[in-house]
Amino acid sequence: MHDPHFCGLDYLDAAMLAVSPEGALSYFNPAAGDLFGLKDDQLGLPLAACLAPDTAVFAAVGTALSRNVSITEYELLLPVAQGDAYVSLTVAPIECAGRTLALVEIRQIDQQRRIANEERLHAQQQANRELIRNLAHEIKNPLGGIRGAAQLLSSELPNPQLKEYTQVIIEESQRLQSLLDRLLTPHRLPQLSELSIHEVLERVRSVVLAETPNGLAVRRDYDTSLPNLIGDREQLIQALLNIVRNAVQAMAGVGEIVLRTRVARQVTLNRKRYPLAIQVQIHDNGPGIPEALKDTLFYPLVSGRPGGTGIGLHLAHTFVSQHHGTIEFDSRPGDTCFTLHLPLNAWHKKPQGNTP
Repeated sequence: MHDPHFCGLDYLDAAMLAVSPEGALSYFNPAAGDLFGLKDDQLGLPLAACLAPDTAVFAAVGTALSRNVSITEYELLLPVAQGDAYVSLTVAPIECAGRTLALVEIRQIDQQRRIANEERLHAQQQANRELIRNLAHEIKNPLGGIRGAAQLLSSELPNPQLKEYTQVIIEESQRLQSLLDRLLTPHRLPQLSELSIHEVLERVRSVVLAETPNGLAVRRDYDTSLPNLIGDREQLIQALLNIVRNAVQAMAGVGEIVLRTRVARQVTLNRKRYPLAIQVQIHDNGPGIPEALKDTLFYPLVSGRPGGTGIGLHLAHTFVSQHHGTIEFDSRPGDTCFTLHLPLNAWHKKPQGNTP
């Protein structure tokens, strides 16, 4: 598995295999090991003894070696460790230590779509954040002037009943100021420290139960063996709290939420591979996310709730992204699950002050 000729392939998210002219498995990277359930002791064995029978792979390898050409196939249904998966397959002959090997690259179609969606969402979020930051700065100054003028006018009005109108102006200006402050919050650098994800979840759980004392059940399903991670405690609390609050509001305060933690191994997040990550799942049995909102759910100012600001999930996505993690969701009526992945070794140095 750790052939020095192929060490650069170890960290790719695509499954990579090398097959000798005799048809033996010469190398596979961790992604291929995960996809097909391969073990180190299978190196040197015939490919047919390592993979489930699939004529497309074996035929492509044979053609690439015999004709010295590259072969590409799209949307193949391939037997893998977890069942069947649609994949794209590329096989190319390469020279290695004086021999011609077949280098096989296999990508799951759903993985390609997930990576493309992550890139699209990341680019959109970057553009949105820049637009919002510019708009917020432009709005804050005149907003402060409106509030100040209303306060002065209120002190000059002789009729107390008229002051009700100026009070509305003052309160609404303060509400808009608070909204702008929340929009600008994500631009603060994370304050890093070692923390337990379960302490973060317990804080979220206690806050939500205090806010909704009747009709709501919040169940724990924790893997207590998880190690600590380096992160910003307040940002992670806010991110998870926003997701859980969103679920509570969707259920109108009546239903069940499950907080689940697990370890995830050999995961690719934002096109970077990590050996270990913490997986946090938030399940609820509410009505589900409307189909019309699914593509824009993490965009700012997008909300399916009357009176909602659409800031909560946008902030959650931003804070998790600042921790080099990802958020995904799957939703249908009666079962919605948000899945967060937070890599354990995202910060290469111990935190020093405010610099990640």
